[in-house]
Amino acid sequence: MLQPPEESPKGQQQGIQSVELAMSIVEAIERGLGPMSLTQIAHATNMGASKAHRYLVSLVRTGLVVQSHRSGLYDLGPAMRRIGVESLRRLDEVGLVSEHLPGLRDRTSHAVNLAVWGDHGPILVRWDYGSYALPITVRVGATLPLLTSSVGRVYLAYLPDSLTRPVLESQLSTDLERLPTDADLERIRAEVKNRGAAVTSGGVIPGVASIAAPVFPPGDSIPLVIALALPARIADTLEMARIEAELQQTIDRIRLDLGSSLGA
Repeated sequence: MLQPPEESPKGQQQGIQSVELAMSIVEAIERGLGPMSLTQIAHATNMGASKAHRYLVSLVRTGLVVQSHRSGLYDLGPAMRRIGVESLRRLDEVGLVSEHLPGLRDRTSHAVNLAVWGDHGPILVRWDYGSYALPITVRVGATLPLLTSSVGRVYLAYLPDSLTRPVLESQLSTDLERLPTDADLERIRAEVKNRGAAVTSGGVIPGVASIAAPVFPPGDSIPLVIALALPARIADTLEMARIEAELQQTIDRIRLDLGSSLGA
């Protein structure tokens, strides 16, 4: 016989408690910053292991969670990534900025991407391939490194240290020797702000150069970042100057569409 759904306590709007419990498991995995065992999930959600396991079975079936056949650990699944990327894409600023990216790609012939700030760092929400083959397979929804990517360095420059430092420390937790000093960070911030863009070569993928610049929506919103990626072998001074000019002109047009003054 079907059991009636569990309801919220009296005094609150009625809901389905089992849905809320399932989401508490998803949120626990998200806070875990990586694959988790059943024991870890049960502890994080204050559930018994058998109860947490029943919810995990259903979450795996829906694709919101995935379980590794090798390790048995649980992580966020493909359906969750699709939902997250689609949610980000539906933001007005993301949709408007995205409309300008094909034109920038066509004018430069290089791959163009768009990133937003997420809880764990910059997240790619769009990638348009250019005319040049790159030794990289791009997954929309991927988190970029703060220190070695041009996109990450833009966020290091323009976001407060209270936001970027925990992410940077988390990303470098297995290689603390690479953690930059305060002087190193100030040098990076100054370079990016003086130029208005960040440039890297081989930092994330050997043989790939990238240039990125911020787009500031009106108000106090966190910036979006547009970047171009190209083979390092053709990233000479003239080519980088050409695509940087195209990038900045595109950003000027975007700012006008967002209602910002170019002199702001």
